[in-house]
Amino acid sequence: MEPSPDQHAARDRIAAELAQAGFALPGTLIVRSYPCGKPGCRCHADPSRLHGPYAEWTRKIAGKTVTRRLTPAELTEYQPLFDNAKKLRALLAELQDLTMAMISEPSSHQRKPPNRKAALRKVRAAPA
Repeated sequence: MEPSPDQHAARDRIAAELAQAGFALPGTLIVRSYPCGKPGCRCHADPSRLHGPYAEWTRKIAGKTVTRRLTPAELTEYQPLFDNAKKLRALLAELQDLTMAMISEPSSHQRKPPNRKAALRKVRAAPA
């Protein structure tokens, strides 16, 4: 499982990009609109005009899903942190793909499995 020069270069490029990464927030950011529970509200009309849009940040804390609604100012402030997290996830996925390609390639030091038919012919041909 010796990496090729191209694989070393790709790993070094990914490592350099990781070293340049800034702070990052975990979780998922979504922006969506909702209907409310009031039957006569505009959000239940046809066509509907939903309430929002609201920015929501969802993540796991101690094994539990926690969602926090962000103000427009918080969304503006945190957006670069979400963008950094997305970039880090992409770099990690690229490194994992590179590693999977590396281990799935047969390397020169790996032995081929023995040829059963050739081994049987040798046994049969050997003098008794």
